[in-house]
Amino acid sequence: MLSPATESACTAAAIRKASRRLTQLYDDALAPCGLRSTQYTLLAELARYVQNAPTMTELAAALVMDRSALGHNLKPLERDGLIVFVTSEGDARRRCIKLTPQGKAKVRQARKYWQTAQGRFEKVFGKKAALTLRTTMLGIAYDARLSLRL
Repeated sequence: MLSPATESACTAAAIRKASRRLTQLYDDALAPCGLRSTQYTLLAELARYVQNAPTMTELAAALVMDRSALGHNLKPLERDGLIVFVTSEGDARRRCIKLTPQGKAKVRQARKYWQTAQGRFEKVFGKKAALTLRTTMLGIAYDARLSLRL
């Protein structure tokens, strides 16, 4: 392993390396329930929408993803019956994404595996440091000044 002093000064490269390590941790933990961390993230985000199901645009914005990547990631979840696209009750032009009963059950099942990975990360990294890191990463994710697509 290289020391931070000999690594690239590229922030994106460091974040991608850390992301790959964390993806491995969460993917390994979630494997028994048949989900990858990317799928769990989508399902867990949808589970937060109790009242009004989001549109593709709203979900993409919440996840800081472009719509085409989101659509690609939603296809297997739809195929497996975990999500469904529905027409909004208030506006027939709006197509919303909802968890199916099977999707809600999958989120409940996967949450314990997710908690295992989360607990391991916090044990290794420290709870306070993990919270600080999450806060920093979310600050970066939602800072529109860092987008070239203004």
